[in-house]
Parts: sequence; C-alpha cells; structure tokens
Amino acid sequence: MYRTALRNVLAHKGRLLMTALAVMLGTAFVAGTMVFSDTFGKAMRDSNSKSYSDVSVQVVDNAAGSRVSAKEKSESGSATLTDASVQQFAALPGTAGARGVVSGFTGVADRNGNLVGQFWAARGANFTPGQDGGDTRYPMAEGRGPANGKEIALDRKTADKAGYKVGDTVRVAANGPVIEAKLTGIFTTADPVVNSGGTLTLFDRATAQQLLLEPGRYSSIVLTAKPGTTEDALLAQVQPTVPAGSQFDVETGAKLKADEQKQIAEGTNTLRTVLLAFAGISLFVGIFIIANTFTMLVAQRTKELALLRAIGASRKQVTRSVLVEALAIGVVSAVAGLLAGVGIGAGLQSLMSTLNADMPQGSLVIKPLTIGVTLLVGVLVTVLSALLPAMRASRIAPVAAMSNGDQPVSQKSLVVRNTIGSLLAAGGLALIGFGASTGNDTGRMPVAIGAFLALIGVFVLLPLLSRPVIALVGPVLHKLAGTPGKLAQQNAVRNPRRTASTAAALTIGLTLVTGLTVLGASVTGVIDRAITDSMKADYLVGTANGMGLSDQVPGEIAKAPGVAASSPLTSVYWKLDGTSKAISGLNADSFDQLASVKLTSGSTAALGQGRLLVDQDVATKFNVTTGSTMAVTFPDKSTGQLTVGGVYEKGGMLGPVVLANGEILKHEPKAQVTDVLVKGKDGATDALKQSLKDATGANPVIEVKSKQDVRDRFSQSITFILNLMYGLLAMSVLVAVLGVINTLAMSVFERKREIGMLRAIGLDRRGIKRMVRLESVVISLFGAGIGVLLGCFIAWAVNGTLKSSLAGLTTVVPYGQLALFLLLAGLVGLVAAIWPARRASKLDILESIKTD
Repeated sequence: MYRTALRNVLAHKGRLLMTALAVMLGTAFVAGTMVFSDTFGKAMRDSNSKSYSDVSVQVVDNAAGSRVSAKEKSESGSATLTDASVQQFAALPGTAGARGVVSGFTGVADRNGNLVGQFWAARGANFTPGQDGGDTRYPMAEGRGPANGKEIALDRKTADKAGYKVGDTVRVAANGPVIEAKLTGIFTTADPVVNSGGTLTLFDRATAQQLLLEPGRYSSIVLTAKPGTTEDALLAQVQPTVPAGSQFDVETGAKLKADEQKQIAEGTNTLRTVLLAFAGISLFVGIFIIANTFTMLVAQRTKELALLRAIGASRKQVTRSVLVEALAIGVVSAVAGLLAGVGIGAGLQSLMSTLNADMPQGSLVIKPLTIGVTLLVGVLVTVLSALLPAMRASRIAPVAAMSNGDQPVSQKSLVVRNTIGSLLAAGGLALIGFGASTGNDTGRMPVAIGAFLALIGVFVLLPLLSRPVIALVGPVLHKLAGTPGKLAQQNAVRNPRRTASTAAALTIGLTLVTGLTVLGASVTGVIDRAITDSMKADYLVGTANGMGLSDQVPGEIAKAPGVAASSPLTSVYWKLDGTSKAISGLNADSFDQLASVKLTSGSTAALGQGRLLVDQDVATKFNVTTGSTMAVTFPDKSTGQLTVGGVYEKGGMLGPVVLANGEILKHEPKAQVTDVLVKGKDGATDALKQSLKDATGANPVIEVKSKQDVRDRFSQSITFILNLMYGLLAMSVLVAVLGVINTLAMSVFERKREIGMLRAIGLDRRGIKRMVRLESVVISLFGAGIGVLLGCFIAWAVNGTLKSSLAGLTTVVPYGQLALFLLLAGLVGLVAAIWPARRASKLDILESIKTD
C-alpha cells in the first residue's frame, strides 16, 4: 500500500503541483518570518550591547524632557538632578566618577533646510570634557568638542549625510527657534541611536541644559564604581540618598542592559507574532486547497481504490495510503518552503537595509527551532487537510464504486452539514451583534469569537449558498456568452462542495481586506469630521515629533505678518474631584475665532471668567452641569474650586476639559505648549504659511499645517497601515489563486469526456476556453462577494466597540473600493483560468470521448 501511495504521488505530479506550491508558500512565510525576526533581533542586541558598558549605576529623572507625559511631569514634584546631585553621588565611598547627562530631542537641518533622518531618532546631548579636553563617550575623529552656545559637534554618519565639514555653520533645533552654530567636531560613537540611523548633536553643558531641559538640570547621572566595588554595592549606597517621593529611577548598568535586551526581544517577538498571524492565514487558505485536491483525487480514483478494497485492502490501509501521499507532499513542500523561507528572511533583511541603510545588520540566524517548526507545520497542515478525504476514500464500497464512478452524497450528510453550519453562523452573528451593542472595548472579545464562528459557519454553508447565488447570474452569462456562459454556470453549481472549497480561499482574503478597508474609512471619516467641526483656525503650528513647543514660539507667531488671532494650545493634567484629567488650554479672547465646540449648555464666554468647559462624558461621570463646582488639586499640591461654565458634545481636537490659558498659567507656569492655533487676516494663504515658517526661523522640526494637512496626516497613517496589511494578505490571495488554478485543472481532467463531446457536437476551442474562464470568474466572484458582505458586517461590529473611544464614529462603506475588490477578484479568476482553459481547448476529441 505504501508503494502504491508513492506511485500515485509520482503519477499525479502535475495535479499535486499547485497543492505543493500552496504548502510551500505558507511554510516559506513561516520560515522567513522566524529567520528575519531572529536575525534582526540578534543584530539589534549586538548593536546595543555597548550601551551601558561604562555605567555602574544610573540615576534617571523620569520627569525630565520628553521621557514622560504631561500628567507625570505635573505630578513629579520639585526634586531634580543638578550639579549638587552629581557632587553628592561622587562623594559616595564606592564612586570612582560621576557625570551629569543631558538628553533630549534635537533636529539637524541639511543644507536645504530639511530634517536629517527621522524625527523619532534625532537626539541631542551634552559634551562633558575630561582633563584632556575629550569625552570618552564621543571620541573626536575631526576637530574638538563644543565649548560654548555657538558651537556643536555631530556624529560622523550625520555629518556625512548632510555633507557638513568642520567649520561649517549648521542649523539645529530642539523645540524652539532654530539655532545656527559652528561645527567644531565630528565624532564616532557606538550609541544605538546613531547605529540605528538617528542623529546625535553635542552641545556644551550649559547650552544643552538650556535647550533640552532647563538651566542646571540633568536628565540622568551616570556613576562608575571604584575597583573592588560591585554594581549592587554601589546601588545600595546610592538608594538612601535619593529623595523620597521623587521621580528618580536608580538601576545598575547590568539591569539596564538586561532590560534593554528584554525590550528588544519583546519587540522582535511582537513583530514575529504579527507576521506569523498572516502566515497562519495563508496556511488556513492552503487547507482548503489541500482538502479540495485530495477530495478530487479520491473521486477520480474511485474505481482504483474500490479495486484495492475488492482484492483485500482494508479501510485503514486505504486511509493510510492517502495519508502517505499527503505526508510525502508535506515533507517535500515543507523542505522547499524552509529553503524559500531562508531566502525570504535574507530578502527582508536586505529590504530593511535598503529602506534604512543605518539599521543594524548581521549574518542570517537559522535556529533549529525554525527548522523544526517549519517542517512540522508543513507536514501537519498537509496531513490533517487530507484526513477527511482519506476517511471518505476508506468508505468506498467496492462493487458500488466499480459500477459507478460518481459517489452519491447522502441526504443525511448534507442535512447534518447545513445544520452545523447554520448553528455556527447564527451563534457567531449573535455574538457579533452582542459585542457591537456594548459600545465599548468589553465587546471586542465577543466580536472576535463571533467573527471566527461566523466565518467557519459560512464556510460550512457555502455549498448550500452556491446554488441559489450562482443561479442568479445564469441568465446574465447565457445572454452575454451564449452556450459557453450557460455551461459555465452549470459547471459551477454541479459540485457545490468543490465550488465552495475553491471559493472559500478567496472568501477569507476578501473578508479581511474588506473589514480593514471599512474600518480605515470609518476612522478616517470620524477624524476628518472632528477636525473640520472643531478647528476654525487656518493653521496649526507644532513639532514633527509631537513634543511641546518652546515658550518663545507662540509670541513669535503672534507677531508674524498676516496673523489675525493666535493662541497656544496647552496641555496639563490636574485632579478634578479626585480624578486626574487632561485639560486643554486656549486664550479666552481668541477661543471663538480658533476653535469650536457644540455646547449643550453654557457659553464659551465662561472661559474669560475663569470657568471650565467639560464634555458630556465628564459631565455625566462627575454628575455636574453648568454652574456646578469641581474641586481641583494643582501641581503644587494646593487645592481650590473651579466652576463649570458649559457642557459640550464629546469629540473634536480639544479633549474632555477646556480652560483659559490665563487660569492654567497661574498654577502651572511651565505648562506644555502642544501647538499654536493661527487665524489669518485673509484666511489660509501661502503668504501666511511662509510668514509662520519664517517666524520659527524656518525650523525643520516645526510644521505649519492647514486643516487639509492635518486630515492628510491622519489619513496617510491609516493608509500606510492598510497598505501594510494588504501586502501581508497578498500571500494568502496568491495561495487562493493557486487553489482556483488547481481546481480548474483537475476539473478539466475529470470532464475530458464531456469536453470531447462538446467539441464533437460543434463547440469550438474558443467556446471551451470561454466556458472554463467564465466558470472560474463565477466561482471567484461568489467567494469574493461573500467575503465582502461578511467583512462589512464584522467592520460594523468592531466600530460598535470603538464608539466609547471615538465619539461620532459611524460605519463608512467605501463602495468604490469594494467594487474594485470585486473587479480584481473577477480578474483573479480570469487569470487563474488561463492555463486550465488552454489545456481544455487542446484536448483531442476522440481520445477525450473514449476516456474511461
């Protein structure tokens, strides 16, 4: 029986090719993901291995710079790291040396005024010269370190990118106006920020503190232990000196390095999980192809298998023979997938380096786990997919099968199948509806479980759905394509199970693609409405990295030509009635010119009276209305009361609570300025935009955005995510195409006699091609149509769970895009039918008719 199974594999190489390709693609995705994530993770760990090589103990001020949110900064208290702190730690018996570190965002402009590198990897720090005038952290390759506020030093990679040499004037900026400084030195460093493609700018200590923090303040203090003093021993000496209740973290260098390695591992594991999820989708699609292939092979070999039963083969032997075929295909395909996966991993690494030449590189890492998982997954998926067809093969009755090549489907099996499918689909849809009705994140798990059950239920019901749905297009096909169209429709419904299995692969892909598209359109729509409804300003001025603006920027913008009204948009976190809430601040006298809220009670004039405006959620939660008072705890721990001057509908760009800047600055003079809203005398003009840019010193870090720019920024982010998802789903769509090709090719083989008869009675080769192509298009559109409907429903349910976080969210169905998806699905079916159609048209008439 085993020799027979292997002979059958070799005898049906062509028919099994597409199945093998489907398994290979799925396993290649798995292997490639694991190879790439392991390689990338190792390269990142190696790149960061020197980050804390000179650190025995580090004291970090979590309230410094942009490390924490405005809320944490407001609650951090008054303790800071200063020169006195450095001297205090240096005096400890186990300390060999202590140095203060200043760190924060700093952008570097190239010669065209554009930001060098990415804003999230642009950093500035202080140059701390020793007795020899150098800083061991940043050895100078050319020139010397900065000595005053008019000098800077750049890392070698940044200087080369921008084309700067020692002596050039360089424009840099933190969160305020641009600074022009002389480049006095170019240094080399093992800093992971630079090794990852970022930029590093060095200032003298006083300038770094002034620009990145505040005079006299450090972000952290690094201690080096004396010989014979362990890191833990030094840590024990430092901890008692740290002020109680401060926002200081004290850790050893070993712990910091271990935490960084752990963070890298978690990041690569997250990346691996996401990629493996899409690999799993591809394999899930492949299951339908494999099961369909073996079902058709069993049907085509009915007489052969029946003969084996007649001469003494047991049911177990027949089952095993089919499973051995699947095992052989699985092993070969998994090995090929592993080899292809190594190539995919190398390709992804090369792509990463192409997109960012400074990303850490390393040799490919192929772990034994990768090899084992890839082979196991490939074999298991293939064998388990062939299990049901193998069991069906074992049930073939010898005499009945030899007398009739067609296996009748029992009414009982269809009833059982349809009943199970109906129960699964109904249960899934009910769970989806329940989850959507919650209106918050508690409904996400029911929606997820319901979506899975509904998807499985629909798959089970696809044979039942195929007949009436495909029958609807019969008249259209007959009218457009004549006899070939009618035959194509009849062929598509002749074997509903086969049609359903072929269509299911496309249903999966279109369900996911449609769901993502509808979600993206819905979120984009609500954000667009929020910006349009709440932003009356012509321009929004803010930093590219979302950091706060310098206190000087609002004043410079207010004086710019063409500005009719402007206001800094501040953000603080205060406790209202014992609960910390985000409070947005705007100037009371220009509020109505720059922003808009939909009031349900009260008036915006209340801002000028020092009163609060709160949204409906806050009003409901705290049971307040216009005229109510709320207890407030300020950052300095003092308390007071604020009166509610109005209640507005939730949503928009202002957040849950609004207060006049004048009131905020009384209690928090250093409130973070997130943006500046500007209204022009002549509206949004190019002249005004240029004027605002000039007011910031043409700072490459500061952006001047119109309403449309803000909308585009959000939509571009969503579009990027969608395109990434589409790219990852492309593998499953490709596998689905292979399934359509495989099914059609094997169907042509089954219908050789029928095709021969059609040719004999006058249907020409063009008609045969048209028949096969239309059959493929009909099956593809059937699967795609079911997927589009299911995807829209699931997206509607997910939107229901997001309503608590996105006020005004409604489901937006992009009909144009969905129509395009259906058109592409039809095109996929047309392309998939090219080879089977050509094969069918070239069959010899006489040989086909006499086929047994």
